[in-house]
Amino acid sequence: MFELPISAQYNFPTTIRFGAGIRKELPDAIKSRGFYRPLLVTDRILAELPIVQEIFSSLKTAGLSAGLFSGVQGNPVKSQVLKGVESFHSINADSIIAVGGGAAIDVAKAILLMAHHPGDLFDYEDGKPDGRPVDKTIPFFIAIPTTAGTGSEAGRSTVISDDATHVKKIIFSPRLLASIVFVDPELTLELPPAVTASTGMDALTHLMESYLALGFQPLCDGIALEGIRLAAKSLVPCVEFAKKKGDRTAEHVYHRGMMLNAALMGAVAFQKGLGVNHSCAHALSTVCDMHHGLANGIMLPYSMRFNLEAAPEKFQIMSNIIGETEGKGAVKRDYIIDWIFELQKKTGIPAKLTAAGVKKEQIDALVGVAVKDACHPSNPRKVTQKDFQSLFTEAMG
Repeated sequence: MFELPISAQYNFPTTIRFGAGIRKELPDAIKSRGFYRPLLVTDRILAELPIVQEIFSSLKTAGLSAGLFSGVQGNPVKSQVLKGVESFHSINADSIIAVGGGAAIDVAKAILLMAHHPGDLFDYEDGKPDGRPVDKTIPFFIAIPTTAGTGSEAGRSTVISDDATHVKKIIFSPRLLASIVFVDPELTLELPPAVTASTGMDALTHLMESYLALGFQPLCDGIALEGIRLAAKSLVPCVEFAKKKGDRTAEHVYHRGMMLNAALMGAVAFQKGLGVNHSCAHALSTVCDMHHGLANGIMLPYSMRFNLEAAPEKFQIMSNIIGETEGKGAVKRDYIIDWIFELQKKTGIPAKLTAAGVKKEQIDALVGVAVKDACHPSNPRKVTQKDFQSLFTEAMG
């Protein structure tokens, strides 16, 4: 019942290699394409763990002149990218391998861009009136996710914060898409419960918001709905398994694999757009330095309730999917909102911002950042400054 395929391959449009242990194909994937000097980009914590050391050693054993950059930590900032670019040039790298969560993969993409592009990183910010074009050489790029959250491994953008202001900047180009993604559920088996929960809620938010986003994109809508179904089935089991340290049963591997698929599906789907929840989450990361997935997970039921009457048919479809997954049969269109609150309890995500350390006196600053964010214009319901004030106040408790 809980059997994964030995390996599988998808193209949406990048090549995705999926399967337990699929990471072992990495050295041959690099060498067979004529690259011999990869820079492995990861975060400081992962760099010390056996799994990353195993991957790095496999490159060396295969005769590759690999370098390691592990200067990623917390929400990624421009200074980390600049240090990564220095590492890239110091070994005369010809390719980049990102191993990690959204932060490491986003930094890797920014290094990818700045390896051969002139000027400042933020000269390439998406939507900037006088922005520079992404038109120079882009190194060969492989992404290997170790969390099931952002889906950055399958996305075409990178989000990097300004060191001084902490404001997030989005850089978008189809050329930042990884050439190959290795999706290996074994790499997520040791994730602790809190990280499993927050990254999983991030994936779920991407899926729900992209489905609700304005515009006609039936391909993204279909991917989003299947991703919601997968997350509804597998997120809670993943958190429960994470509490049983060392659990490596076939069932655990299966659910980890499904959450990885849900995460990358979210990244594919949100090419259509996101919404109010992400604008709130970006504000929480900027003002409170809150983990992005946690911010999304706390705000999700409030944002969904805000959008309910703007897209009743879509809410009915999402509720039906969740209801069937939960064995409830026919449900009302607002079922999904109560379900999210219950999901928060099951996964340990706080239902209120105050429980995550946010103070009421920070609301005005949060509203100021959220109203300027680029995500909410595609929300199914128009969002005003007053609406943001109400959402943050409601979520504060």
